[in-house]
Amino acid sequence: MKKRIGWVLCALFLTLIQCGCSLVGKEQVKLRDLDFTVLGEEMISQELKSIIDERKKEAFKLTYRDADNLYIVIGYGEQETGGYSIAVNELYLTENAVYVSTDLLGPEAPPRGESTASYPYIVIKTEKLEETVIFQ
Repeated sequence: MKKRIGWVLCALFLTLIQCGCSLVGKEQVKLRDLDFTVLGEEMISQELKSIIDERKKEAFKLTYRDADNLYIVIGYGEQETGGYSIAVNELYLTENAVYVSTDLLGPEAPPRGESTASYPYIVIKTEKLEETVIFQ
């Protein structure tokens, strides 16, 4: 009897592993690229600015929704100098999620003299979607 229970548990375990692997390995199919706008500081709502200010010293990722739009915010934390920019590599929709990928681009030339810390972040505005945002 104990051997049967052991074999049943072993078979169940193997089945769970196979199911889990197929879910993890499943490739997300891009349905479409999303149109977006990168917002300047003057275009960000006061409420969202406050949230960013609270978190800007450390790297962060967040989403914010209002009545009409989805905002994806990515902050790169404190940097020793200014002059950074952020590139949006991808923003697209799949069946279950919105995927976003960005890169922090360093200053072209090292600063001379004293340097002032900066807190680079990007606010991406796109259509309001309810899917989960996956940061890559």
